[in-house]
Amino acid sequence: MLAYFSKHTASVKDDVLSGFTVALALVPEAVAFAFVAGVPPTVGLYSAFFIGFISSLTGGRPGMISGATGAMAVVVVSLVAIHGIQYLFPAVILCGLLQITVGLLRLGKLIRLVPHSVMLGFVNGLAIVIGLAQIGSFKTLGIDGTMTFLPGTSLTIMIFLVALTMSIIVLLPRMTKAIPSSLAAIIVVSMIAIGINKFAPDSWNPTGQANVVQTVDDLMMNNLKAKAVKDAALAVQSQETSTTQVDLSVLSQSQIETAVASVKATSEPLPMLFFLDSRYVLAPLSWETFMIILPFSLILAGVGLIESLMTLTLIDEITETRGSGNRECIGQGAANIVCGLFGGMGGCAMIGQSLINVNSGGRGRLSGVVAAVGLMTLVVLLKPVISMVPMAALVGVMFMVVIGTFEWSTLHTWNKVPKSDVFVMVLVAGYTVLFHNLAIAVLLGIVVQALIFAWHHATHMMADIHFEDDTKVYQLHGPLFFASVSSFRELLDPVNDPPFVAIDFYFSRVYDQSAIESINKIAERYRQEGKELHLRNLNADCKRMIEKAGDLAEVEISEDQHYHITKMI
Repeated sequence: MLAYFSKHTASVKDDVLSGFTVALALVPEAVAFAFVAGVPPTVGLYSAFFIGFISSLTGGRPGMISGATGAMAVVVVSLVAIHGIQYLFPAVILCGLLQITVGLLRLGKLIRLVPHSVMLGFVNGLAIVIGLAQIGSFKTLGIDGTMTFLPGTSLTIMIFLVALTMSIIVLLPRMTKAIPSSLAAIIVVSMIAIGINKFAPDSWNPTGQANVVQTVDDLMMNNLKAKAVKDAALAVQSQETSTTQVDLSVLSQSQIETAVASVKATSEPLPMLFFLDSRYVLAPLSWETFMIILPFSLILAGVGLIESLMTLTLIDEITETRGSGNRECIGQGAANIVCGLFGGMGGCAMIGQSLINVNSGGRGRLSGVVAAVGLMTLVVLLKPVISMVPMAALVGVMFMVVIGTFEWSTLHTWNKVPKSDVFVMVLVAGYTVLFHNLAIAVLLGIVVQALIFAWHHATHMMADIHFEDDTKVYQLHGPLFFASVSSFRELLDPVNDPPFVAIDFYFSRVYDQSAIESINKIAERYRQEGKELHLRNLNADCKRMIEKAGDLAEVEISEDQHYHITKMI
């Protein structure tokens, strides 16, 4: 399905148009992740601007879009809930410093260690997560103050417009590529939605909603009201002495409006340095503050880099070009430092918006810059325009991203690849879907794949046995490391072997301390039996490792010069 993303060459026109398309899709995402993180919506919007703008200029992957993400928001919400928002900003700054350190140490190349099965699980799991996340756009505020599915007429119109959006995206490129199909679909469907909202009878409107077709502004306000009602209800419950559940519908309209006003952020000022903003109480500059934010900063840095580097790898594959992982680490770090200084929640690469950009023809850094500037323009200057964009158009675009992201070939290759790879792929995808933590899912997949690799190689230790004069020679085959030392010990027979024994490492090598310790123990057993043990054909690195171990490996090494294994990297 990667062929769905047709090949493009970089051009200013495509970068500008695709960037504007991405800007439209960034608005509801940034607001949604701000709610997840427990911060005002504008914190998410301004974070998306700073992260997207700076990472586009300084990052290592042109055409990749960054912003406020759900993976970071899940970490942020705990910090804000436990210690308060004043600790968020220094935590984001420290996160950026850690990411820059990783880039300067050139550790970004470690992304190459991610197995293909983990990559497939990551892509498929993320596609499912993106798809499931769109379900919220089919909901509106119910009479009880909770989000419920749209009623019949509105739901039917919503589904029709989503299908129309997807059809335009698929069919328009067959006629012309003068304008990105995603942008064209958003414009056409927006015009239709405006007409429906203007001329449709009021009886079609969902309860408590002014429009038949839900717009970005409708969804934002519905979420604000739902959060306000929930907070107000919790306040009422905390004052109740009985355990009877409070009916949300009994809350007065004034209570709801007061709560909405307390969390609504559309009238907040432009971003400023957080330590100059009178709305925030500064966290004390102390060792205690550092110890509070350090664990969160480490997690934020790890989550952000893993998701960014995984997205970079995917965009590399789609565009058949290669980005710089180390430069991306530095770019993400710089973006998070500036974001934290201006009171943002931090962020990283966004795979959904990156795929929209690539699909729309965005290839250069200009596309990311236009997306960030376009987002800020929409929020500050063109709010009436963005408020009229129907969610159906954005949902249709995201559904096409899901179709293009999911690796459909995995559905008919399960019987053609090792079962262990299938298990890892399903494990990573399942963890991503259930817990929405992409970083942990990738790390889990790498660990499981490494353990499977170690188990397979542990069973491959064997030896060819032959005699040279009065010496019995064990010619090893397979790596000697922590998982294979048991098999290694079982190959040797100190009790029944002749007085002179040699272990030939021509087809093997020593990898770790466990291997050195096992050699030392087997040598000790031969000494107890009054026999001599020699090691042959150790390559230079293995010989150096054993000699460096000193008394940890008291064994004779024969000065053979026949090296078969290449040097350690």
